[in-house]
Amino acid sequence: MYNRMISLSKIPNRSFFLWGPRQSGKSTLLHKLYPNAKYIDLLQSDVFASYVRRPALLRELDTQANLIVIDEVQKIPELLDEVHWCIENQKRIFALCGSSARKLKRGHANLLGGRALRYELYGLSAQEIGPEFGLIRMLNHGYLPSHYDCDEKELKRLLLSYVGDYLREEVAAEGLVRNLTVFSDFLNMAALSDSEQINFASFARDLGVSS
Repeated sequence: MYNRMISLSKIPNRSFFLWGPRQSGKSTLLHKLYPNAKYIDLLQSDVFASYVRRPALLRELDTQANLIVIDEVQKIPELLDEVHWCIENQKRIFALCGSSARKLKRGHANLLGGRALRYELYGLSAQEIGPEFGLIRMLNHGYLPSHYDCDEKELKRLLLSYVGDYLREEVAAEGLVRNLTVFSDFLNMAALSDSEQINFASFARDLGVSS
């Protein structure tokens, strides 16, 4: 377990969002910091089915836990209206974890109007890795914890799977680009040009798009 530098309170007195890319360690960090919290994991199909049918279940939740963690909150935007009500009327404190704030914003979801703090968790930094930090390893593996620690034999397959999921779930499914093929080529060019001065006209010419 890496000692992450993000400054989350060990005893939060205000609700908060924790955003970050997939596999950046959000869920692991929350489980480490808040072992006694009530967890609602929307990746679990039965939990998701219950709350997507009836978001009001959150209002009726019977728990003595001081903190309620909702993981993958972007999967049910309507749940945020219930979170809002619970904050105002039950004085509950929530940790709302997810990988896509864009989906909520585009759907005009209730982002709690300043009632919740916002934190972002990125990949590992050299300081978080500590004395074992390897620059070449980070450049080749990336800085997501599972990728940085990955065995060389599995690295290529892991990276291809991650990029494939990113293009399919974070880009294509959310309609962020019109031409997914060109965007995929752009990612390859960007990787090959890492640390070099960027020439937008050259990029555009090779991709067949306007600068």
